[in-house]
Amino acid sequence: MTETHMPKDKGLDHTLKLLDEGYRFVTNRSNKFESRVFETRLLGEKTICMVGEKEAELFYDNAKFSRKDASPDRIQKTLFGEGGVQGLDGEEHHHRKEMFMSLMTKEKLQEISSILREEWEQEMKSHSTGEVQLYQAAKYVLTRSALRWTGTPHEEEDIPEWAEQLSYMFEAAGSVGWNHWQARQYRFMAEERIAGLTERIRNGNVEIDKDSPAYQFAMHRDLNGELLDEQTVAVEILNLLRPIVAIAVYIDFLLLAMHDYPEEVKKLESADDMHRFIQEVRRFYPFFPVAPARVKADFTWNGYTFNEGTLTLLDLYGTNHDPDIWNKPEQFQPERFQGWKESPFNFIPQGGGEFDIGHRCAGEWMTMDVLKTTLDFFVNHLSFAFTEQDLSYEMDDFPPITKSGVMVRDIQFK
Repeated sequence: MTETHMPKDKGLDHTLKLLDEGYRFVTNRSNKFESRVFETRLLGEKTICMVGEKEAELFYDNAKFSRKDASPDRIQKTLFGEGGVQGLDGEEHHHRKEMFMSLMTKEKLQEISSILREEWEQEMKSHSTGEVQLYQAAKYVLTRSALRWTGTPHEEEDIPEWAEQLSYMFEAAGSVGWNHWQARQYRFMAEERIAGLTERIRNGNVEIDKDSPAYQFAMHRDLNGELLDEQTVAVEILNLLRPIVAIAVYIDFLLLAMHDYPEEVKKLESADDMHRFIQEVRRFYPFFPVAPARVKADFTWNGYTFNEGTLTLLDLYGTNHDPDIWNKPEQFQPERFQGWKESPFNFIPQGGGEFDIGHRCAGEWMTMDVLKTTLDFFVNHLSFAFTEQDLSYEMDDFPPITKSGVMVRDIQFK
């Protein structure tokens, strides 16, 4: 195949442009160059950016790309933790991923949905008078639910501290300055706490359900039959807790969609209706911006040369708004998911690829169940009114949250 010159972003570095343009950085350049693949420089490093379905299929080819050492150090130290499943490859990744996928059974998903419903009822009863910010309420509800579901021992008075620590890990993951260092400190504190719990579980000094994720992770063995070190167990348990709490970002957008598209809310009569509404929320609003990987070995694709070790970013948000995949992608249309032919590469709000052998988020099914339970609760079991507020959000925030956090009042149970 004849080699094709890959379009290149002019200039020494474009990190500041990325921070300024946010979720639109890759798509802006893809449109400018009229190419789904281009080269730029971020944090002083040559970086290839891609967007689109065929590009996603390439990106998740485990023979061509590796996740090891792909995420920036500052992201590892805040969002993912060091030594976690996201940075593994090959058999080691597959074995560790199985530990997570074993929790995504129908019974375990029903369990967290039941817990979540109880927690939403408790939380909203405590706000029966006055206004409530639903983003903050969601973080508390999800923190309690995550701790209960994983079997992590906790006291009610510790919930605000747990919620703040877990929230900082995703709210400040890409920040600079004090917020970044605070996120790192909170991760350190949480990892220390869970490492201590792991030690007590192994020593039999704490009573914990042996079917709970916390116990299962504490007793998990690697490919060599060895127990994971306590620090790694802590990272992986946080890789359960943190993503569950991060669903608060989607809940913020879920309530925003209910505010902005009341005519669509009126159509929510069946489980299928709710499923389509939730899928459109996940497609339409920004969540993960990009997924990182590194080229395993030199190869050529569509005439473009990919050199070993090159950092490569797949635009998740851009792919979910690709007009080659989606009709009128900038419109909120839940009905587009009626009869939708989904592949592992054309709808990737939380990453793409296969669940079992690839790097697709193990918690995607849980995200769906959490959002379904939340949507059903707010539509069918609660009445409320939206207050006058600023519901805008910025596309250069990671993650973007509505400025008011969605405020409601006049709460009553149906």
